Amino acid sequence: MARPSGIFRWLLACAVLPAGAFGQALNIPWSGYAHDPQHTAVSATAAQALNRTHWSTPVDLNPPVGGDLFTHYGSISVTAGNTVLVPVTTAAGGYEVLAYNGATGALIYTLPSDYTLPPHDWTPPYTPALSLGTRLYYAGAGGTVYYRDTLNGATGSNGQPGATGQFVFYGKSVYTANQNALNTAIQISTPITADRYGDIFFGFIAAPGNGAGPKGTDLVSGIARIGPTGVGSWASAKSLAGNDPNVTQVELNCAPALNNTQNTVYVAVSGGTTFDTNGYLVSLNSTTLAPLAHTQLFDPRGGRATLSSDSSAAPMVGPDGDVYYGVLENPCCSSHNDRGWMLHYNSTLSALKTPGSFGWDNTASVVPASTVPSYTGTSSYLILTKYNNYDGIGTGNGVNEVAVLDPNGSMTDEYCPSSCSSTPVTVMTEVITVTDSQDDQPSAEWCINTTVIDPFTKAAIINSEDGMVYRWDFTSNSLLQSLALTSGRGEAYTPTAIGVDGTVYAINDAILFAVGN
Repeated sequence: MARPSGIFRWLLACAVLPAGAFGQALNIPWSGYAHDPQHTAVSATAAQALNRTHWSTPVDLNPPVGGDLFTHYGSISVTAGNTVLVPVTTAAGGYEVLAYNGATGALIYTLPSDYTLPPHDWTPPYTPALSLGTRLYYAGAGGTVYYRDTLNGATGSNGQPGATGQFVFYGKSVYTANQNALNTAIQISTPITADRYGDIFFGFIAAPGNGAGPKGTDLVSGIARIGPTGVGSWASAKSLAGNDPNVTQVELNCAPALNNTQNTVYVAVSGGTTFDTNGYLVSLNSTTLAPLAHTQLFDPRGGRATLSSDSSAAPMVGPDGDVYYGVLENPCCSSHNDRGWMLHYNSTLSALKTPGSFGWDNTASVVPASTVPSYTGTSSYLILTKYNNYDGIGTGNGVNEVAVLDPNGSMTDEYCPSSCSSTPVTVMTEVITVTDSQDDQPSAEWCINTTVIDPFTKAAIINSEDGMVYRWDFTSNSLLQSLALTSGRGEAYTPTAIGVDGTVYAINDAILFAVGN
């Protein structure tokens, strides 16, 4: 498969990373949640300067009015032809994908969907996936997945729309024989993740009595796989957790992640309650979905960690194969200032490594060590996580940060004094942090669930509840650039991204902004 020229620039910028890291760059420029199947959020293109808004478009045509906005809006996808594919909540509460010209913001076409949400508290994200750069997959009703192949124009070269269709992981004939009932009984419950071979993975919820399994048995909530020809398979969440009877589903909103060789999938499973302490991180074979390993998720202070259906955290696989996953503390949710922990495992989930001191509703990003000039350690890569310290929760003082951490370093957790643990908690070393002290609204939260890393300018693009988008420059450790998007609003966390031409994308107050030179 031919590689776009942009990958060579990325490889040069990240030359300090192990060879296994380079697989993540194949689905460029932006395939969906956190950029790639490993969820590293490392951009293949340098970001433009944050000088002005090029164009903007609502991602919710009927957002709640007033108060905080508890909706996780889904990630965009961007093709090599600079078509920006934007998931949108319709005025009626349904979903569609709108395709825009990335340079002009002109609407090219609309992809409607009959998708309905699974049971939830905060509104989950609707996140399609770009497969092999040429096919978009987006969720439909009844656990089905729609696709479209012509993405860079309303029609193909022959003047006709490209191939479209609908795949059903449990069988198209089963679905069509009982469509109305299955539309109610089965829902996709996570963002879709596409691997480098054209396969897709996602979690799903299945109500009892659905009869959609083999020989009329029930589908059981779990994870599904669909190959590029539409052949599907599935595995129950319970089976992936060693048949623990307390496990009922893939954790809501948890996008599956793949390792660098694409033969292993990682996802979290739980009991499905709003604040659940029956969580596991599991791995499975990406071809057969056979279980490989599972590990119970623990608070570093002891006791089972809390998983929240309000979180949109997903596993991230580092260049060395280590796996990172964010959880809440136990007891939840003030014993660690509602910060949770970024748990850190080896690739086989057999060794728990030093955690990070924030994990709630956050997916770690990879930061090449060479992009942080002040770093003098030995790690080939660092990670970036949100580091909010929520005002009025526990000992939280509202000094909210974003942090670059050394996954192989350790320090005593400054956010867990004697009141939150009988013994000091060791966490990853803070390499650099940036606070919200430059924000125009005190105690505004950094409202990002996955943060795009720009290795070319040695920076991250971070979005804030104060209505601003910022460039965090790693060289000067400062918020070097900023641009006002809205007047600010409390909101659930959303992703940032960079398009093929360097345009920066951020969602603020239910609006997608395209920002650049």
